[in-house]
Amino acid sequence: MLKNKRGRMFTAFTLTVSIIGGTLLTGSSAYAAAEVIQGSVAEVRTSSEAIAEWEAWAKDHAYKLDTIQPADSKAGAGQFKDLDMLKPLLYDKRIVFLGESSHGVSEFNLAKTRLIQFLHQEMGYNVLAFESSLGNTSLAYGKSGTQSAEQTMKDSIFGVWWTNETLPLFEYLKTTQKSEQPLAFTGFDMQLQSPLLDGAWLEDDKLALRLQEAEEKLSEFSAGTDLKAYRKEKSQLIQVYKDVLKSTRSESSQALLKKLYPHNPQLPVLLERSLNDRISVAKEYVEISIKSNTGMPGGDYTWFLKSMEWRDKAMLDNLMWLATDVYPTEKFIVWAHNDHIRKAQSDVMGSPYPIQMMGEMLPDEWKTYSYVLGLYPASGKTADNTRKVHDVLPLEPGSVESILSAAGAPYTFIDLRYRNNTRGNSWMFEPRYTYSWGMIPESLIARDQYDGILLIDEVNPPQYLSSSSSKPAE
Repeated sequence: MLKNKRGRMFTAFTLTVSIIGGTLLTGSSAYAAAEVIQGSVAEVRTSSEAIAEWEAWAKDHAYKLDTIQPADSKAGAGQFKDLDMLKPLLYDKRIVFLGESSHGVSEFNLAKTRLIQFLHQEMGYNVLAFESSLGNTSLAYGKSGTQSAEQTMKDSIFGVWWTNETLPLFEYLKTTQKSEQPLAFTGFDMQLQSPLLDGAWLEDDKLALRLQEAEEKLSEFSAGTDLKAYRKEKSQLIQVYKDVLKSTRSESSQALLKKLYPHNPQLPVLLERSLNDRISVAKEYVEISIKSNTGMPGGDYTWFLKSMEWRDKAMLDNLMWLATDVYPTEKFIVWAHNDHIRKAQSDVMGSPYPIQMMGEMLPDEWKTYSYVLGLYPASGKTADNTRKVHDVLPLEPGSVESILSAAGAPYTFIDLRYRNNTRGNSWMFEPRYTYSWGMIPESLIARDQYDGILLIDEVNPPQYLSSSSSKPAE
């Protein structure tokens, strides 16, 4: 048992790159356990009369989307008419955060792609920032106009999103590069991911090889438990990145970058930032990660939580830098898990991550000009990060998903931000149950965490693509 920042007790479920370890409680037994743990949560209004009022309110006030299928470029005007209700909500917002309660949902990938198309075409959001490596996304974007959409996807984002349902996003990205309003693409994560940096932009082949070897070692150490061995090589690895950084700043390397990656004019500063991230990772994060890997098998999650907090602080720093230094006049769309973007993550009871994360760390001024949209399923099946399929647990009466599902639509959107507390919508102002990943019970105050929620009635696991690279377009 651990405590959140308010001193309340909660259960720390082990959810890292996959849902691992232990047996998750399900159904009413999970909720009973949560009520014991969370104390005051059990005291909120849950009578049949209250639930009926909430459900009736949801039926009257929820917006029902016509479709979540990405738009056809040939369809013409009117294809986003059902999303017009977002315009008054977002007209003054600099950042729109698109969340998801699971990385393994086909319909989330489709819905977010369509939302991105709408935001880009009709509201002038010209930068998409993904929960993936800053370096990988920036380099891949530099070739997005000439290589296949699938290759850009595989070169840029984590494999959990290598799906048929995400591919239309990258086809759209490629198409916009030839338009008067290209959609810029970047990432904000500091983690190493495949493909590792290969130094293709370096004129010094030996230095490029040193970089490749350093990337492999840093990746292996991050996933291992040998702290002593890492400390012996740490300074040498850091020096490699410093040497690469120095070489990257040379005029010849800058010229080669522009030649190899012609579609990303911002690449030199983005790559420099990414290399500085690597130096920070080598200095601090790898040791934290090794200690996390050592402690977790024995039930010690202290260093795991520290690693998550370190990562989210670095992601926020990158996002703020992108918004202020690289694209200071553009509006942003951010793609990430609900946990990363929620406005008060440390208050969520039962979360695997009972800490301040990126969305909670966001400065108040930026929160004013941001809109946080959480996505949830009501039924069906989801996949975890190992692609293992799980059932979405039956909804508990009075839960957020159950209330919104009363609207009786396949795709239900509700705005939380611009609501006053009334008897019919009081559910969003008090603790309510919800499921993370479709199966981890949490308790949260919806309006404290999100500005809006999109509920998908029935979901399915994605159709994953192979891990092998696709051939570039001719």
